[in-house]
Amino acid sequence: MPSDRKLLKKITPILVYGRPPLVFGGMICAIAVMLTKRPEVYLCGTLLFFAAMVFDLVDGWFSDRFGENLSLAQLADRIMDRVVYSIVFPLVAVGMMWRLQSFSPVHGKKELVHAIFVLFLCVTVLIRDNFAHFMRGMAVRNDKEVGFAELNRLRTIVAAPLGLVLYAHAFYILPHGQPLPLYSAISWLGHLPLRTLYVVEIVFLTINFGSIAGYCRKYGSYCLDDLCLGDDVLRRKILSVFPNSLTLMNAMMGLMAVFFASQQKMHEAYILLIGATVFDKLDGALARKLGLTEPLPDTEAKRFTLGGILDDVADGVSFCIVPAWIFYLMLSGCSDPKVQGLPIMFAAVVYVVAGLARLVYFTLDRHPIPGIFKGMPTPAGALFVTAPLLLLCHAGSGHTQWDWYVSVFSVALMFITAVLMNLYPVKYLHMGRFMDRNPWFTGLVLCLLFVFVFTPWFGYVVFALMALYVLSPIVTRNVDPREAAREGRG
Repeated sequence: MPSDRKLLKKITPILVYGRPPLVFGGMICAIAVMLTKRPEVYLCGTLLFFAAMVFDLVDGWFSDRFGENLSLAQLADRIMDRVVYSIVFPLVAVGMMWRLQSFSPVHGKKELVHAIFVLFLCVTVLIRDNFAHFMRGMAVRNDKEVGFAELNRLRTIVAAPLGLVLYAHAFYILPHGQPLPLYSAISWLGHLPLRTLYVVEIVFLTINFGSIAGYCRKYGSYCLDDLCLGDDVLRRKILSVFPNSLTLMNAMMGLMAVFFASQQKMHEAYILLIGATVFDKLDGALARKLGLTEPLPDTEAKRFTLGGILDDVADGVSFCIVPAWIFYLMLSGCSDPKVQGLPIMFAAVVYVVAGLARLVYFTLDRHPIPGIFKGMPTPAGALFVTAPLLLLCHAGSGHTQWDWYVSVFSVALMFITAVLMNLYPVKYLHMGRFMDRNPWFTGLVLCLLFVFVFTPWFGYVVFALMALYVLSPIVTRNVDPREAAREGRG
């Protein structure tokens, strides 16, 4: 047994430090593929990236158990991550553009938009890594322990497989003659549909933005200790930039959802709406964490603040206007004349007006209950009314009767949700805080979404989850508000 442990200790540094040479070799192979277009070089590069992915997924486990110095092992792992991502993601951005030029001389708008989206994703990854390094440095300077949050672990788990998939897709070369069995086994990666790629990329993009928000929430206040020199007003103004930026991301996610819905990509649009709800949850949590929701000592609390107004505007865009817009785009594009006879425009306008009325009430309510919503919150309403549109998107041209049933149900649901959002005696739990207090529930929901997101059953799953939330006041109406307002497990 001691000899086995000694061998495992020797393997650990190979796993931790072996990734950069592997991805560098993959980069050389990618350059050779662009110059020579040889399938065997592509196969070699893909195998090197696969080995790097395996190393990335297991090196943390080996470091925890067989590393001589745990903190040094974690530091080395983070440095290796930065080096690897600095090679991988710019490389796949170049590869997507090369694929357009080499194999799609008359490329469509969809392929070009996807290549630009990958470039945006790669820039976000690099910005996040440098931002995380800066925030950890500030924490160390303030003698604070630096740890891994769940969102950062999730990002690490997703990053390596995504890098492999994008590499294999971008540099894929059609084989000459009869390919090797191993080449045939990975060739499906080169033919992945854009919808599948978009889903994975949007999830990863949301995780990266969420990771940035998590670092701001945990270490943001330390950055201002030296900068503000005791000026609390200046400190508050600078701190307010962080939650306000997340609020803007909320609105951007909503507008991006409209763009994807206009391209008949409802899967991607729905995931972006989920991302908007995540940012809506994070901006409020960050503001509370940074102490921005309480007035400064010896100052009067303001009825309206810039952050509050900005949050209402973003919610109005993402959860009132955007769902109605997507609803109108999907149903007005249906060729069935019976669907065209439905009150599509009227239902969309009623939903927008009801959602805005709900936001106005929420802002002007003089007796709010922390952790409890009076009436269904607008983020839940947005996810509820758009879930059936996923079913309509998957119904094909040969299912006219099914299109009709789903369309009628969607129109009715717009009116029902408009009423539920303004049914103020009905109390709903703050789902974001509930998920913070119950990580098992969060894990269960994430697993369900990841399992079904690539299947036609995704719409059924998300609609069932939202329907359970709509009915939840039957069970949660007697929950203590102090318990409902509590954030985290502590």
